[in-house]
Amino acid sequence: MGASVTRWTKIGSFHARVLSMRMMIATMIVAGVCMAAVAMAQAPAGGPQAGDDAPAFSLPGSDGAMHTLADFKGKKAVVVAWFPKAFTGG
Repeated sequence: MGASVTRWTKIGSFHARVLSMRMMIATMIVAGVCMAAVAMAQAPAGGPQAGDDAPAFSLPGSDGAMHTLADFKGKKAVVVAWFPKAFTGG
């Protein structure tokens, strides 16, 4: 009788550790999601808002020249596009 009680105690202890690990992992996931939500809610408000004029910038073009936003002032529209997978073969 004593051996079987010891055996079940060890099995119970194992399951308790597994349950404890699962609860710890779940707690870490919830904490991570909460921290991400707080970080997104506290995003800096100093950036441009919808309807604001674009800040001055310059970018290299595919033609090798530098293009600035001021070069296009007064034109109908300026589209800034990038293609991260262009010419990657994938």
